Amino acid sequence: MKAAKHVGFDSLKGIIAKIVLLGLVDAFAVYVMMMLFISASWLVLAVAAVVVLAINWIYLRKGGLPAKYLAPGVLFLLVFQVFVVMYSGYIAFTNYGDGHNSSKDDAVAAIQMTAQERVPDSPAFQTAVLQKDSALYLLFTDPAGTVQLGSADTALEPAPNATKNSSGKATALPGFQTLNFNQIVAQQDAILKISVPVSSDPGDGSLRTADGSTAYQFKPSMHYDAAADTFTDLETGVVYTDNGEGAFADAADNTLSTGWKINVGFDNFVKAFTDPDLRGPLLGVIVWTFTFAIASVILTFALGLFLAMTFNREDMRGKKIYRIIMILPYAFPAFLSGLVWSGILNPQFGWLNQTLLGGAEIGWLTDPVLAKISVLVVNLWLGFPYMFLVCTGALQSLPSELDEAARMDGAGPWRVFRAIKLPLLLVSIAPLLIASFAFNFNNFNVIYMLTGGGPRFTDTTRDIGSTDILITLVYKVAFGQGTGRDYGLASALAIIIFIIVATVSAISFKKTKALEDVNS
Repeated sequence: MKAAKHVGFDSLKGIIAKIVLLGLVDAFAVYVMMMLFISASWLVLAVAAVVVLAINWIYLRKGGLPAKYLAPGVLFLLVFQVFVVMYSGYIAFTNYGDGHNSSKDDAVAAIQMTAQERVPDSPAFQTAVLQKDSALYLLFTDPAGTVQLGSADTALEPAPNATKNSSGKATALPGFQTLNFNQIVAQQDAILKISVPVSSDPGDGSLRTADGSTAYQFKPSMHYDAAADTFTDLETGVVYTDNGEGAFADAADNTLSTGWKINVGFDNFVKAFTDPDLRGPLLGVIVWTFTFAIASVILTFALGLFLAMTFNREDMRGKKIYRIIMILPYAFPAFLSGLVWSGILNPQFGWLNQTLLGGAEIGWLTDPVLAKISVLVVNLWLGFPYMFLVCTGALQSLPSELDEAARMDGAGPWRVFRAIKLPLLLVSIAPLLIASFAFNFNNFNVIYMLTGGGPRFTDTTRDIGSTDILITLVYKVAFGQGTGRDYGLASALAIIIFIIVATVSAISFKKTKALEDVNS
């Protein structure tokens, strides 16, 4: 009876804990869905609602224990892996990037807000700078004494409760902090960027201040005709029309700086291999990426296996200490090691040239060939401890009887290694070699921290260099190294990387299976 009562008590506590946790999850989910509803993100809202209902159904129903354990992992897999891959695939078929990151309506409003000039006969608005919750606001007093409040995100609205000084200028508002002169100077750059819309219509212009005390009205220098869907430069009369590529362009194909996101099909993939500024460097980067990944796997495996066999002798003294020393490079973060090596190999001030080579100026990181050799050597230093550990474990798992039998049959050490040990090692290590290839194919840290991808190619305006691999090229394209951010092209290149790695891995695993069949 006591046991049954104890079980019931535990079940009651479990039920209460489950209800509390689900309540917290549901409360957070409801908040998120309210934000999605306000932003009119209907598809995401529908998916979130389905997920919340599924989680409640899984954990509130009786039974289904495996689903209760699998649900969190599956959810995180969908959010952090599947969604990321699918979203990257979607972006690859768009022109998403600098100047093309929103809708057409947003682009029209942005053009009207940025292309503004001061109205010649604009009256002066006495201005005070206010702050609330770290956001900056401007409090205006027009010549008639009317007080209005606005910010970069909110249009002008009346502020009848404002406090005025003896000259009639509004200087404070309940709930807001009025900035003094020193505070205005400290945030001068942010204040200068504030453009307060006069109304919800961008065509009505905005109010801006250059000193935090006086503001003037500005109006767009570009007129937008909604019926014709065109922009007209009010000074030159040039007309800009929708060119079908997510931008407004004139007859000479000159485009306005702000565009919008559209679907471009396979244009990004075509651009990757046809753009004269990218085609040549891209082919060189692909060849070097394969060379770097394959050479890194071969070199690290060869050195790791050699050291593993060397320190696997039972009669060697102090081999535990040697093994600890061997894995020290693996214990340091790769990005930190890359920075240290970049200092050591610096052509002008590096320890290698200045101390070891007596002041020589050898371009270890500036010469295209030497830079590639340096990258491979540093990656060998970083990667061999992993292979050393793996090969040591694999060697210790081999039956010693095979070695003894081969020696009794007259086989020498090299014959034993080549005909017995190596094939058996490859059966267990081959999947790790494939994983090592995939890792080095995307080994961002060692390339970026050591050389930054340089030295740069001279036949392109893009920031692409001799030691760039595909993943560093994707980073530079995505984050504006040279020609601005181009997320669409970067996503297309990322998909190409995925296809290459997946193909090589599939072929390699097939060969590994064949190797297992031969040895069995």
